[in-house]
Amino acid sequence: MGERILTMLRKEFRSVFRDPRMRMVIFGLPIIQTLIFGYAVTLDVRNVRLVVVDRDHTPASRDFVARFTGSGYFHAVLWSQRNDAARREIDAARASAILEINSGFEARLGAGLPIPVQLIIDGSDSNTARLVLNYATAIANAHDTAILVEQTQRRNGLSLATGGVDLRARAWFNADLESRNYYVPGIIATLVMLISLMLTSMAIVREKEVGTIEQIMVTPIRPVEFILGKCAPFIAIGFVNVLMVTAVGLFWFGIPMRGSFPLLLVGTALFLLSTLGVGLFISTVSSTQQQAMMTTFFFFFPAMLLSGFVYPIANMPEAVQWLTYANPLRYFLVIIRGVFLKGIGAEVLWPELFALLVLGVLVMTFAVTRFRKTLA
Repeated sequence: MGERILTMLRKEFRSVFRDPRMRMVIFGLPIIQTLIFGYAVTLDVRNVRLVVVDRDHTPASRDFVARFTGSGYFHAVLWSQRNDAARREIDAARASAILEINSGFEARLGAGLPIPVQLIIDGSDSNTARLVLNYATAIANAHDTAILVEQTQRRNGLSLATGGVDLRARAWFNADLESRNYYVPGIIATLVMLISLMLTSMAIVREKEVGTIEQIMVTPIRPVEFILGKCAPFIAIGFVNVLMVTAVGLFWFGIPMRGSFPLLLVGTALFLLSTLGVGLFISTVSSTQQQAMMTTFFFFFPAMLLSGFVYPIANMPEAVQWLTYANPLRYFLVIIRGVFLKGIGAEVLWPELFALLVLGVLVMTFAVTRFRKTLA
């Protein structure tokens, strides 16, 4: 048995690494995709392009605009006096917001009267528009508070620096609130899933297309030995991909890793058990590599969308939430983010580890029993 599995291992490694393009897909593509997605997949909004319509032209109005442009969130791309010119910038997607200040801003400020200021936001992207509105509201509130304190001090000759509530917010696990710290570990999980599914789903199909499956049928190799010989190279490749992509996340993007790296490897092994089982099942039911590739993506994209990688599972309909319990990527995302950001151990993550073990055993058992040494 050991000799037969070893023979399959050598054959599979040779067939995988013989093609230079396949080597690029296995080792180069995950790093390139991690770099691209690491910069692209982020919900942080910086340098919002702002059009300023200032009809007051006073130090008070310029100070108010400076609070926006000096916050690090807004960048003034145009100063205009005309609404139609400002709206053209929004229509052409050259700006995301318009800050409009009418004349009499400083006069009403000195008189202690309410000051109407208009902020027009491009709401095409609702998430970005919501963040821009939150940033603008916080800036306006801070400016309003500073004005009230200054006017009170000037009127009464008192200092309000003593007393009051000193509120300081602190976020656990992701102190800088960088969405990249949350998404890069998720990118690692999705890339490992994609690569392992692609390689495994074409393993048996490739034997069918080149005609070597008939030669395997007449050998004394058993289905379990054949499956083990097919899976072992891809398990090794999956671990290598995890190591490479994790190194990119740690040393290039500076993602913190507060937990146990051996625990991450254990979670990866259980996750690969599920993905390799699904890939082998796809390979047994497909007749060509094109069918296997299309079926792989048919499985991968719903699995990614239903994993909580982009959209919170709690926001999904209840029926869909139940469906996500059969998704191995859901559990691995909890494990990898818990290890990277929270530093939690197996005493907390054991439900996810156990779920991956159960799913992996069931899927792999089904794939092995599905395989038959026949052309049918």
